[in-house]
Amino acid sequence: MTVVLQVGNRTITSEEIVPLLASYQLLPRLLFELIIDEAIAPFTHTLEEEESAYEKFCQKNHLDSNRELQTWLKRNGMTAQQLQTYVRRSLKIEKFKQATWGNQLESYFRSRQSEFDQVLFSLIQTNDLAAQELYFRILEKEADFAELARKYSQDANASNGGLIGPVSLSNCHQTLAKMLSVSQPGQLWPPTRLGESMVILRMEKLIPAQLDDLMRQRLLSELFAAWLQEQFNQIGEIGMLP
Repeated sequence: MTVVLQVGNRTITSEEIVPLLASYQLLPRLLFELIIDEAIAPFTHTLEEEESAYEKFCQKNHLDSNRELQTWLKRNGMTAQQLQTYVRRSLKIEKFKQATWGNQLESYFRSRQSEFDQVLFSLIQTNDLAAQELYFRILEKEADFAELARKYSQDANASNGGLIGPVSLSNCHQTLAKMLSVSQPGQLWPPTRLGESMVILRMEKLIPAQLDDLMRQRLLSELFAAWLQEQFNQIGEIGMLP
């Protein structure tokens, strides 16, 4: 038996690797990576692209000196050459994503933009009896919304005058998201039941999502993850050779 891994005082042999991966449920992860390797095989890159990707990796992981780099390599059980291989692979993955879905991003973004739009809103959460009175005091401009929120709201944001956000509609309570999606800035909603409480809601501002670089990366990653899962599902069971 050949020892292939040393972990503390424990040695792992080549015969133990696959059973260990199976027992830790890591074989599917390995299969995902093999699917990726096959998909990215045709893609190439320039030396300049590789150097730029390596530099960005070091910046992201705060590897500003050779000492910090060596410490990171030891902590992650990698050699410098293996890190270069990892960076090259990551670069090819990004090229694969862009080549496969780059021309679909605008239409994909438009179809889902409402999920990414963010809102800023104010909320007062209180009991049934108080809600109606507070609502009319705000509606008739007898009192300031933020002042009443700080004094009467049971919501966690009461000390902030009831102000919440910016937050994506997809991260809001379903009832609130439905109301906010059809609101105009400044619109005040009458008391609405939310669980065991009543809430008074005011839309403050809509912040439309933009198809910027960060959003492009997010969408590409979503499409890539969905594709990878589909490829995995098509393979079926993982066969173990005797």
